[in-house]
Amino acid sequence: MDKILVDTNIVLDLLSKREAFYEEAQELFTLADHKKIKLYISSLTVTNTHYLLARNYKLDEARKILIKFKVLAEVLTLDDKILELALVSDFKDFEDAIQYHSALENNLDIIVTRNKKDFKNSILPVFTAKEYLLKIRQ
Repeated sequence: MDKILVDTNIVLDLLSKREAFYEEAQELFTLADHKKIKLYISSLTVTNTHYLLARNYKLDEARKILIKFKVLAEVLTLDDKILELALVSDFKDFEDAIQYHSALENNLDIIVTRNKKDFKNSILPVFTAKEYLLKIRQ
């Protein structure tokens, strides 16, 4: 079973029902719900997603959305080692560095994101949701 770090943008595609990306995100999370794959998110993803959802929903609605969502993905802890690795990494985006090192430190197999270029130096395979879904259908 693939162990996949899901980037924040994929979570937002699902929870915000972003038109061009929602179906692929939904299919990915449905696979996790059916125990075909195991999805993980950085704890940073939870805070960033809450912040963005709260811009469009009442605070209690945003939290209810996250409570329902949380059963689909395991939240990875953010510790001092991950922060240190992210701080000295060659990633331009600090959030991406945290997510990447969270995936490495937790022995995950794959990263799924909409911004593959942000993970160009990854030693882990990086796919868009669409690419990953095509890969597993073959």
